[in-house]
Amino acid sequence: MSGPPSSETPPLRVVLAKLGFDGHDRGLRVVARLLRDAGCEVIYLGLRQSVDNVVAVVEQEDADAVGLSMHNAGHLTLAPKMVQALRDAGLDTPVVVGGIIPDVDVEPLRQAGVAAILGPGASAEEVVHAVRSAVDSTP
Repeated sequence: MSGPPSSETPPLRVVLAKLGFDGHDRGLRVVARLLRDAGCEVIYLGLRQSVDNVVAVVEQEDADAVGLSMHNAGHLTLAPKMVQALRDAGLDTPVVVGGIIPDVDVEPLRQAGVAAILGPGASAEEVVHAVRSAVDSTP
């Protein structure tokens, strides 16, 4: 895993959230720590967030990426809604989704604009690489 960014490169600012009523946030807390340890600035919103609230925080914090944790089978509805809400707000902020995502749902999420999808057991290196790659590939 690559370490923190150089002093010349500002740290990535990542908003992490759980949309809807999903109450399982252990994985999201682990991801917050992994990203922080890799030199990212993490804005942790936690549980029961709305799409509108996440967009507002992304705008206020000038975030580079949004990370969503999905464990309640709402990923095909909520993740595309998040991507569209960001676009509607004029933001190109990439959305990275992690959690319980069946293989059959990966391509529809990509087609909906999700930048990266991580499954259970993703390593620290995979998480950091996915976020950095998503940000680096944003126009």
